[in-house]
Amino acid sequence: MKGIVLAGGHGTRLHPVTLGVSKQLLPVYDKPMIYYSLSVLMLAGIREILVVSTPEDLPGFRRLLGDGAELGLSLDYVEQAEPKGLADAFILGADHVGDDSVALVLGDNIFHGQGFSALLQRTAQDLHGCVLFGYPVQDPRRYGVGEVNVRGELISIEEKPNRPRSNRAITGLYFYDNDVLEIAAGLRPSSRGELEITDVNRAYLARGTAKLVDLGRGFAWLDTGTHESLTEAGQYVRVLEHRQGVRIACLEEIALRMGFIDRDACHRLGERMANSGYGQYVMEIAAARPALRAVT
Repeated sequence: MKGIVLAGGHGTRLHPVTLGVSKQLLPVYDKPMIYYSLSVLMLAGIREILVVSTPEDLPGFRRLLGDGAELGLSLDYVEQAEPKGLADAFILGADHVGDDSVALVLGDNIFHGQGFSALLQRTAQDLHGCVLFGYPVQDPRRYGVGEVNVRGELISIEEKPNRPRSNRAITGLYFYDNDVLEIAAGLRPSSRGELEITDVNRAYLARGTAKLVDLGRGFAWLDTGTHESLTEAGQYVRVLEHRQGVRIACLEEIALRMGFIDRDACHRLGERMANSGYGQYVMEIAAARPALRAVT
């Protein structure tokens, strides 16, 4: 399976902060926002990842992440000159995906929960059609919404409905088989002039191969598209890290525990940031005995 991080757009809801920097390069407490979306793909076992962003912002992502080799990844980059919708990622990333399945994650979404890595890996291994991830919200009118029947089967998808049929918001994480390339290529722009991810999902639903997995109690899903939600996300990460003594979305730790890199390589990455608490944490992880707990 290949991975795509969609980190485009202009972050207009965060102006003036994003007038000079990509939203996905802003800090969420102790690390850049894009670390959180990359961590999701890494926890799924995905090592070949494409970052999609604007021509102005791609150099910043390249400086931050490079080619990914130091993390045991293979990172590539492609320009999205103007916002054309989420589904445009599959047209821009067709060569990257090739004949494989693909996971798309939005660069401003944060996921966290016990057992998340195992869930992602099972989903990637047993993928037939598309798998969406639902999360209960208080105001589903702001989101794409998935409705399931009594057997848990996905039966409808609505985009920002006035009268939602459920409270399950469809999050910014999507798993697709290779048919998504053909589906996306055949889409017509919506009234907004964009290729809508909802239309992709409805195509799978019409085929009877769309599934909705609930991320319920024990999981957190945050987006960071407004000043308030960005601040709340940073507070959430800070509280958990200080109470538990672990770092959420620490790419170096995930790479080590997933077997992408060894302890020496992890320690070297920490040494480069030794003056920061983050770097010291990475070195401590590298020097510690193998942990009994799994990456979540």
